Amino acid sequence: MSKHLVLLPGWGWGVVPLQILAEQLDAALPHLTVQMQPLPDMTGKNAQAVLQQLDQQLPSDCWLMGWSLGGMLATALAAHRQSACAGVISYASNASFVAQEHWPQAMPVATFTEFRELCQGDLPAALKRFALLCSQGATEPRALSRQLLATAVLGDAASAVAGLDVLAELDNRAAISVFAGPQLHLLAQDDALVPSAAANSVRELNPQASVEVMGQGHAGLIAEPQRLAQHIASFILSGQYA
Repeated sequence: MSKHLVLLPGWGWGVVPLQILAEQLDAALPHLTVQMQPLPDMTGKNAQAVLQQLDQQLPSDCWLMGWSLGGMLATALAAHRQSACAGVISYASNASFVAQEHWPQAMPVATFTEFRELCQGDLPAALKRFALLCSQGATEPRALSRQLLATAVLGDAASAVAGLDVLAELDNRAAISVFAGPQLHLLAQDDALVPSAAANSVRELNPQASVEVMGQGHAGLIAEPQRLAQHIASFILSGQYA
């Protein structure tokens, strides 16, 4: 049985937004060591290089859980590890973050390109816009936006754009299809970045995977960490995976 549950953050914010969720999971899953893992610096790296670095850093046979970009990396790493991964859980992650011909349920290419260019030219403005988008669907979106901005970890435009390029490169359609372990993919009803309409398409990739749509928006794991922790714990503790 796995002894670890590793949480991977999303683009831009680091591990601080995961703190309360980690504490809730630690209480709900006393048999697991819950750890938050910062994402590697992605400057000069492609998705494969980032995944190789995470594979070297993370314990074998752990549960992988990630938010947004972290969820996409967790899913790709789970498919790579196969039986050496206890299971994977993603929140507000898509099979492909950017829309493509065979995966239209994602962010339009033009929207992504515009945001990437904003990061290159005015990173503070880009982070402010991103925080507002993450906070849509929350009870107090402006307060949540300010909370997110206080946790920003992107020091320069180069690292920010590198992370976006990895996000755009990842295509987890095959990863979701081939990973034989337990999968729980949670989408957010009011997500302004990852459309919840992708849920049915994700289900079609692997009928054995659990795919659900929850309330809240992209940053729902910050707005309702206790609810999300209970949901994740129930999945891990269910008879099939205990």
